[in-house]
Amino acid sequence: MRVVFTLNGRVVEVDVEPSEILLDTLRLKLGVKSVKRGCERGECGACTVLVNDAPVVSCLLLTVQINGSSVTTVEGLQSDSLFMELASEFGKNFAVQCGYCSPAMILTSYAFIKKVLENSVKPSREDIVRAIEGNLCRCGTYPRVVRSIEKVLERRAKAAPQI
Repeated sequence: MRVVFTLNGRVVEVDVEPSEILLDTLRLKLGVKSVKRGCERGECGACTVLVNDAPVVSCLLLTVQINGSSVTTVEGLQSDSLFMELASEFGKNFAVQCGYCSPAMILTSYAFIKKVLENSVKPSREDIVRAIEGNLCRCGTYPRVVRSIEKVLERRAKAAPQI
């Protein structure tokens, strides 16, 4: 089957088997290496990508299901200012150790921050923890990830015009 979707801002067409998962299409056919193979059961989050701006695990999604959709990986956010700020905070707060979960963790955090900023709400620490709970980190950097998200949100709140 031929599937057409937008990957990181450019339209791609790819022939896939009806049972082919998005994870395999991205890694094996399109060369996207930031999307990691983990549990392959949707539990670890290592294969998370953004589909139409929402984080989803690509190991449970058939490629044919994303026909006409927009898929974003960290490769597609390299020039995005929010992504750059978040990635910088991950570095400053040592939220990256082995790096295996990092692309997915950053994508999930990015999507959460965007949603918060769009809705002009102030999330609690528990909201942040809930937002990243689908991404497992063997190194246990969760407190550092939460701190990174909080720092970006604090900085963005200070820069926002006050009403």
